[in-house]
Amino acid sequence: MIFRFIWIGKTRDKRWLALQEEYLQRLSHFVRTEVVEIRDPTGNDVKESEGKLILDKVNQSSLVCLLDVKGDSISSQKFAATIENWQNRGTKEVAFVIGGADGVSAAVAERANVVLSLSFMTFTHEMARVVMLEQIYRAFTIIKGFPYQK
Repeated sequence: MIFRFIWIGKTRDKRWLALQEEYLQRLSHFVRTEVVEIRDPTGNDVKESEGKLILDKVNQSSLVCLLDVKGDSISSQKFAATIENWQNRGTKEVAFVIGGADGVSAAVAERANVVLSLSFMTFTHEMARVVMLEQIYRAFTIIKGFPYQK
């Protein structure tokens, strides 16, 4: 299984980048990962432009998990069960998508198989990336019975 992380913009703050890399390294013990950073589009209708760029990076067979404020809020244990279910079903690739500052286009939202919210609160994109990666790592430790999640 491979987890592909698709997001708009680079992680510029070196402290957030260090945390991002730390969790990607930890995840490498459980799953292959790939990060796809999409350049911030400029001009008119940015959300639609971002949407096209995102969908260009999503493989046809990927299960798409969109991180969006309007998504479902679930516990870490339920998220772990969801990931374990994906593994048991033989899911080959999961694409985790974080859109731009204005959210995602309708086309991206329609393509999503799962829509999750990290919180009702607003995070910076760099923070959201780290929280998402940490929660995925936590899910794998729950699945494997490691003590991290306590």
